[in-house]
Amino acid sequence: MPRKAMVILTESMFYVLMALQGREMCGIDIAEFIDKHTNGRVQIGPATLYTILGKFEKEKYIKEINVEGRKRTYVITEKGKDAYTAELLRLKQCIADAENVQTELERQV
Repeated sequence: MPRKAMVILTESMFYVLMALQGREMCGIDIAEFIDKHTNGRVQIGPATLYTILGKFEKEKYIKEINVEGRKRTYVITEKGKDAYTAELLRLKQCIADAENVQTELERQV
């Protein structure tokens, strides 16, 4: 039976793909991007980050483009961009659904 590809991304996975939109980065740059753009709300430790990067490489969401010693640089692939866009749309729909429910509840009061 074929293995199922990732469909819904975790928060950490989503931010890793966000970091790689339009730029190449190494692991430390990705972690710093996420910390900066979430004001420290989302922090990814090295073990989690490199596990995600490994999964993304295996799924062909990202590609390693350079290795200098222990420093590896990655870029997002078209498949990764598609996964990011799909997750972004899914999250926007979740927000819209929640806002609709909230509006309905407020009308009942």
